[in-house]
Amino acid sequence: MARRTKGLATPKAARRRERKRKAGIQVRRKKEFTYRGMTLDKLQELNFKDFLDIIPSRQRRSFKRGLSKEQAKLITDSNNKPDKILRTHRREMIIIPQFVGRTFAIYNGKEFMSIEIMPEMIGLYFGELAPTRTSPTHTGPGVGATKSSKFMPLK
Repeated sequence: MARRTKGLATPKAARRRERKRKAGIQVRRKKEFTYRGMTLDKLQELNFKDFLDIIPSRQRRSFKRGLSKEQAKLITDSNNKPDKILRTHRREMIIIPQFVGRTFAIYNGKEFMSIEIMPEMIGLYFGELAPTRTSPTHTGPGVGATKSSKFMPLK
């Protein structure tokens, strides 16, 4: 049996290496965003009734109950003032395709969180993007908390 050295390769390995080299030359395209099989451009062209047919049932039911005055005003303001950051308390507002690319400041109970709407956020509620609860930050154990802390030097 012949032993291969590091510098010499079998013809099969050379063919495999050539295939890998050719495969790496191909240009990788950025994956296009789709929501339920529709591109962002098609979603933005849809009228509101057609958009209701493709969103999940929870959001569809919310919209079929009707928009509140504040929600309707938010939609009209976003169409009329496309470059302005809109501040809102409407955490129950559902993100529609017309909001994509806009920046909203959503109130979380303490402050307004500035959020830029991406295509992947369509169908989510504003409240999901501005969390109201923060995770607690604990300090280290104090003196007397454990037996080993008895020997910690005091500053």
